[in-house]
Amino acid sequence: MDSPEPSHPSEPRPRHRDRHGRGMRGPVAPPQVPLSVSRAESFRDLVQDSVERLERRWPQLADVDFMVLDVPGPQEQTVPLGRAVSAEKGRPAQVVVYRRPVEIRAKNRDERALLVHEVVVEQVADLLGLSPESVDPRYGQE
Repeated sequence: MDSPEPSHPSEPRPRHRDRHGRGMRGPVAPPQVPLSVSRAESFRDLVQDSVERLERRWPQLADVDFMVLDVPGPQEQTVPLGRAVSAEKGRPAQVVVYRRPVEIRAKNRDERALLVHEVVVEQVADLLGLSPESVDPRYGQE
């Protein structure tokens, strides 16, 4: 009982919190689950899906740069949902979709996907000098 040495284990115990036996804290969902995808990544995926759908019908769109920006620049009078820029010397044509204005106007994911596709179709139509209905026959019907 009265030993000169205190009764401490030879190795220090690891210090971590495991309150109430709940285990280690970690990510809520694994990376492959859609829950872990950010809103910006999800929006880019919607734009990419729309572009791929149009490229099957219009192969010349492979030369167009499709971009997603959060918001338009301050020089805009109204808040656009997208913009088309014609090709110039040394620069390919561009279609820009503005993420925040589209997200604000859409109530849910389905509505957002539809609005993204409509914006992409409208900007491609403007770029090609065609009507949106001729770019995508289902435009405005969904």
